[in-house]
Amino acid sequence: MAKKEDDPFKKLTKAMEETQSGKRFQHTIGVEYTAAAMAMRFGVDVNLARLAGLLHDCAKPLEDEKLLKICEKNNLPVSEIEGRNPYLLHGKVGAWLAKEKYEVSDEDVLNAITWHTTGRPGMSDLEKIIFIADYIEPNRKIAPNLQEVRKLAFDDLDKAMIRILKDTMDYLKGGEREVDPMTLKTYEYYSKQ
Repeated sequence: MAKKEDDPFKKLTKAMEETQSGKRFQHTIGVEYTAAAMAMRFGVDVNLARLAGLLHDCAKPLEDEKLLKICEKNNLPVSEIEGRNPYLLHGKVGAWLAKEKYEVSDEDVLNAITWHTTGRPGMSDLEKIIFIADYIEPNRKIAPNLQEVRKLAFDDLDKAMIRILKDTMDYLKGGEREVDPMTLKTYEYYSKQ
């Protein structure tokens, strides 16, 4: 009898648990399972959704200086706003880590990790699912219109995207924080659909 191959998610889950704080790890597991449920609802590959959900914040524990160094060393572009707010690089660096350290080759998964904070025009359903799951996962308690967005998330991906993007921009402007131009472009793109 052939030896059953180890569950690839087991190894990745352990790696995330070892590198993330307890609260961040709980968030990661919440995103993984929310993404899986949404993938089932919208006919997206469940394993790809789990993989992207599990790895979406793999670079989040890195210090700002480390994020900038990884970008510089590996020729990852850094926008002006990312230079001023390096924590925004965790998606981009996370995709790089997913590919280089965790051997993920699926472009859709890598894009979902890259764009899970700002979104981008023309996202795939998997990318939208990770973006939305990051916002609505069960451990998330404080976010504008959370209950409404959770309902929308299983009804219409684009409407959920628009609501999250609008609420995020309102929140950032209210706290006098910078809005990444890509977030605005993404909102404008989906608002015109």
